[in-house]
Amino acid sequence: MKKEMSVWLAVIPILVLIGAASMSVFVWKAGMHMPLLIGIFAAAIVASLSGFSWRDIQDMMINGVSRALPAVFILILIGIIVGSWMASGVIPSIIYYGLSIIHPSIFIPIVALVTGIVSVTLGSSFTSIATVGLAFMAIGEGLGFPAGLVGGAVISGAYFGDKLSPLSDTTNIAPAMAETDLFSHIKHMLWDTIPAFLISLCLYWFVSNTQAVGGTVDSGMIVDIKRGLSEIFVIHPLLLLMPVFTIVLMMFRVPAIPALAGVGMLGAVLAVLVQGMPISQIMQVMTSGFSLESEIAAIDSLLNRGGLTSMLGTVALLLLATALGGILEESGSFEILTRKIMARVTSTGSLITSTILSTFVVAFASGAQFLAIILPTRTFVSKYKEMNIDTKNLSRCVEAAGTVGINLVPWGVPAVFAASMFGISPGQFIPYAFFVFLVPIINIIFGYTGWTITKKNYQVPVKIEMSKGMQSIE
Repeated sequence: MKKEMSVWLAVIPILVLIGAASMSVFVWKAGMHMPLLIGIFAAAIVASLSGFSWRDIQDMMINGVSRALPAVFILILIGIIVGSWMASGVIPSIIYYGLSIIHPSIFIPIVALVTGIVSVTLGSSFTSIATVGLAFMAIGEGLGFPAGLVGGAVISGAYFGDKLSPLSDTTNIAPAMAETDLFSHIKHMLWDTIPAFLISLCLYWFVSNTQAVGGTVDSGMIVDIKRGLSEIFVIHPLLLLMPVFTIVLMMFRVPAIPALAGVGMLGAVLAVLVQGMPISQIMQVMTSGFSLESEIAAIDSLLNRGGLTSMLGTVALLLLATALGGILEESGSFEILTRKIMARVTSTGSLITSTILSTFVVAFASGAQFLAIILPTRTFVSKYKEMNIDTKNLSRCVEAAGTVGINLVPWGVPAVFAASMFGISPGQFIPYAFFVFLVPIINIIFGYTGWTITKKNYQVPVKIEMSKGMQSIE
């Protein structure tokens, strides 16, 4: 017999997940796959103790995973696009022209801007941090800027791009979980992302001008990267039209899967026409990713990525997270934990704030972006519909806290990854990650002012049967 679980029982899967995630990140160095699997086992045991059969639990996992299937296909297409855009010279051209606009007097704002451009193109904050981010850290050290300041600017740019790129995994997962479409989601995020990034650039300009700069620019790394790119690829400004074309498709609300498939295939065509690559090689690149062995290690690090198979680890992470989310959602575990928060929701402002706070709770508990996006989204989606508030507001909020705000969690996967890349502690760059602070704050302001909050009537028309001879009305 099913019974409502107690708060103490409901919190067990979260505590187990926190413990496993902490051990995995700090001790095992094994990523988040095993912690999520351990969390699934814990959630299944708790559900079983509450009277659910194994078939019930299995159905919970299946229902959770089924909601993520559109995102799975999109992630596969993203891997194909990154490979074809590498082969066509689109991404190399963006990196080339991005590195060309660096100037010492505006170095810190440029760090955020160029990293943002690269991140939008790649759809990956981690890739941007590990490539151009590392280059900027070295250049900033030569200029005499504090490592934390440069790192904060890299983080802001990387997650600006990650948040808006249609190639980003989290940007695809959020609308899929919130039952809205990708391009409406991205367009709606412009309202919080662009102001937050512009304010961040202004702050970086102000802060950078107050720092003592005692070094000189060691531009050798930038020169080597640009020279290497121009020797390997045909670099041309017209190739920059590919990202513009993708944005145009987004503006015209072309469905995500055909749009992404189209730009992926177009990248393959450009690889043949512009770079002269054989079709057989392009097929290999789109399957296994772009591979290059040059004399410049930084170029290899920038370009050797992409391909369908590169996304399989992310797909596995998504499937595990959604399976866990399905159990926690349908067994009532997460609902019990958030019930008191939901009870206080009486207005749009309190709904937006509660969404962001709940997302931060999961972020601080698990340190995992996917879970921080999936659990609150599935919990709050019915509340948004009940209040006739478009669920793209929900997806925007969970991205604000789950994709971007999670960088405020020192033990979270994004912060730990960045710290390992930069060689500094999270406490050094978090205070300078202005964009990370601003995005959630702006969303809360929007919630209480009502500005940019889109309404939508989710009420289902009810048919009232009239007496014989009269038509039913809706």
